[in-house]
Amino acid sequence: MNTGGPLPASVEPDVPFDISEMARFDRPWAMCFLPDGRLLVTEKGGQLRLFDPATGQTGTITGLPPVDVVGQGGLGDVILFPRFDSSRRILISYVEPGGGDLRGAAVASAQLELDAGGGGHLADLRVLWRQVPKVTGSGHYSHRLAFGPEGKLWITSGDRQKFDPAQDMQSNLGKLIRLNPDGSAPTDNPFHAQGGVAAQVWSLGHRNMLGIAFDVGGRLWTHEMGPAGGDELNRAERGANHGWPLVSEGDHYDGTPIPDHDTRPDLNAPEVAWTPVIAPSGFIVYTADAFPYFYGDGFIGGLASQALIRIEFEGTKAHELKRYPMGSRIREVEQGPDGAIWLLEDGGNARLLKLTPLPR
Repeated sequence: MNTGGPLPASVEPDVPFDISEMARFDRPWAMCFLPDGRLLVTEKGGQLRLFDPATGQTGTITGLPPVDVVGQGGLGDVILFPRFDSSRRILISYVEPGGGDLRGAAVASAQLELDAGGGGHLADLRVLWRQVPKVTGSGHYSHRLAFGPEGKLWITSGDRQKFDPAQDMQSNLGKLIRLNPDGSAPTDNPFHAQGGVAAQVWSLGHRNMLGIAFDVGGRLWTHEMGPAGGDELNRAERGANHGWPLVSEGDHYDGTPIPDHDTRPDLNAPEVAWTPVIAPSGFIVYTADAFPYFYGDGFIGGLASQALIRIEFEGTKAHELKRYPMGSRIREVEQGPDGAIWLLEDGGNARLLKLTPLPR
């Protein structure tokens, strides 16, 4: 297993991109590009924005469901539905209130209807998936989304800081979820025969997965935050148990040790682990031509590390290749239509940054 620490990763002295500020947002969490080059941006407080890079105008998309904004929770990811040009549908993830002090993540599809004023609204909203059960607390929702090459919907579902549900197949917390586009469970999922929420599960034993991406070979990768140490990059394998909270490359926040993966060879160890942590958030695999030397590499946003982390894949293996200091917490990473790399900072009055190649 490769590791990003304890020694600092190498830092490339000549950063190969220019950085331009494009806009600012309030606690942004995710973004995705529309075919016309405009950008949907979610704000944790429950707002969906529409940004036009050509004009600099930012509008608002209304019609979102009620969003429970507390702790790490709020409006989460946004991606386009397959064949968006004809369907005009998007997917959003968000934290849904329950009875009393209970809450959980949900995923909904909706039709995106834009207006001439630079905004729009959502129509025909349909909830496709929910975390089960709803629990107390306000952390570890994960709720990152991706459609795979075969058209399946992938959802990262965090352990909600409850530990044990990550190993409980009566719960879909702490799991990587694989669904049909209508929210049903594919019959070839590894635990489909168990029925219930177990039928949704692709892998288990996860903590808080905040990034998901397919490499150029079609392999799916996720990253997740460890406890005190032990952030992970994992290859998503069918039916795998990644061990949380039984094993980890980190320890509990109070210093209580957790057995590492070497003690349980029956549980999947990460391909990369970081101690000190990078606090990963956002994840792409670069597939454009603007940065030819980046093709096929992964890019992870670093919160605590305030960096853009570059990953090199070698078949089923991976390692950290470089680390580009950004001077701020990076919440989200996206590839633009022209091959530029776009970043969202974390927090209030956060910058939307565009990274373009420097002349060579």
